[in-house]
Amino acid sequence: MTGYPTRRKFLAASGLAAGLAFSGALPGIGTSNASTVEVDRLRDHPFRLGIASGDPLPDSVVIWTRLAPRPLDPFGGVNERPVAVVWQVAEDERFRRVVRSGVEIARREFSHSVHVDVRGLRPWRHYYYRFIVGGHISPVGRTRTAPAPRQALSGMTFAFASCQAWWEGYYTAFRDMAVQEHDVVFHLGDYIYEYGVGADSGVRQQAVPVEFTRETMTLDEYRGRYALYKTDPDLQAAHAVAPWIVTVDDHEVENNWAGPISENNAPREEFLVRMANAFRAWYEHTPVRLAQAPNGPSVQLYRRFQYGDLARFNLLDTRQYRDDQAGGDGEKPPNPGSLDPKRSITGAAQEKWLLDGMAEKSARWEVLAHQTAIAQLDVKAGPEVVVPMDTWDGYVASRKRILGGARERGVRNLVSIAGDLHRSVASELREDYAASSPVVGTEFVGTSVTSGRDGMDHDQVGRTILAENPHVKFHNFQRGYVRCEVNASQWVADYRVADRVTVADGTVTSRSKLTVEDGVPAIQVR
Repeated sequence: MTGYPTRRKFLAASGLAAGLAFSGALPGIGTSNASTVEVDRLRDHPFRLGIASGDPLPDSVVIWTRLAPRPLDPFGGVNERPVAVVWQVAEDERFRRVVRSGVEIARREFSHSVHVDVRGLRPWRHYYYRFIVGGHISPVGRTRTAPAPRQALSGMTFAFASCQAWWEGYYTAFRDMAVQEHDVVFHLGDYIYEYGVGADSGVRQQAVPVEFTRETMTLDEYRGRYALYKTDPDLQAAHAVAPWIVTVDDHEVENNWAGPISENNAPREEFLVRMANAFRAWYEHTPVRLAQAPNGPSVQLYRRFQYGDLARFNLLDTRQYRDDQAGGDGEKPPNPGSLDPKRSITGAAQEKWLLDGMAEKSARWEVLAHQTAIAQLDVKAGPEVVVPMDTWDGYVASRKRILGGARERGVRNLVSIAGDLHRSVASELREDYAASSPVVGTEFVGTSVTSGRDGMDHDQVGRTILAENPHVKFHNFQRGYVRCEVNASQWVADYRVADRVTVADGTVTSRSKLTVEDGVPAIQVR
């Protein structure tokens, strides 16, 4: 979208924005009494950031929108008054069979965003939803609840994606995703980037206010970045066709942050304010429940989603609780820091939560949905091993405890899905690569949606990864996403890649389909 009015100057971090980010007072999710709020008859269409649904459960799903008639203005161009927003959920897209409805109050202190936790729905059913403000009706979204916890499920389809630097390409992957059939979509991080978009907005050549050329620090700057990304029609379309389950990686806050430690070792108090700003803006723009609303500089991100007896997805957080990257980050040989048995990428509480859950063996496929690669990735040709310190290679003890724990608990099919690398890498998982221990699971790392621009089938790094890591079975360096079809007998990962993202009319095709058979932790390349 183009032609937005000139943006007014953002609020400073030390003023209202910082106070809002640290505020513990958050609005409830659900219906509200509209008698105290007059409907604000906004002159301009307020749904320019689209609609979304997320975090599906067997009897509920969250639906979301944000009122923003002028998306790149502070507070989206909406005045101070609360706005009554009517919401409807129906069994048909023409809303002849409305099954749930109500009114939610959109408030200025939360950028007039709306989260409704719609309860009382039926398991494993498609529903349609929309929002109404005055005479304005939002686009219609389609969502789907999860199956009942022990429901026998014959199969499911889902997609996962990550890393979508707005200025580096068009969202060709999301345009393709929107026309596919998916029961749910996972976004595994880097939904936005904190970097400035550049004076020319990169390949998009779209005029933006000068504030968008700077790195995000304040609450309003993070809000503005989400608004800019969400104006994209292909991203809106992908949100509108299926529920999304969303976590964060590093760029939602700052590159390669680790707990309260910033990339450049900013003062702790200063970085905590930045984290609070980032998490507040993430919540305001994401279809999640009140349980995921931030408390200042912390947010509960790890959670589970059960899909009948077929699959259970453990959504992880490998940013908030990790120890600082070993060896000063970067790519290094294994070192005392990366091999330290006390260090963790998940933190002790999350690790226990994950291992305790694995012991339940509640589904045929046990899935780790998270930020970055578990598998060892030696990136140096020759006998010396050099690995990235920001992935699980920098936290070898975590890898051993989680993968060894899965083996000890008799997990039938362990699958990891991740992003972050800006390249597609499919690997077989071992708890100890130095000792060539048995394969205990499989991993599918998806490439970026746009980050890295067009790419190519293989680059030199990819060729080295294939040569030096025999457990890596597939590599590609183009942009795209992964579409998965899962049933009781097999898991099929379809790596869908774009020929180009630096032009608006790129196309997406299937680069390779990889299969894992039930009970056999090995990747077969079709």
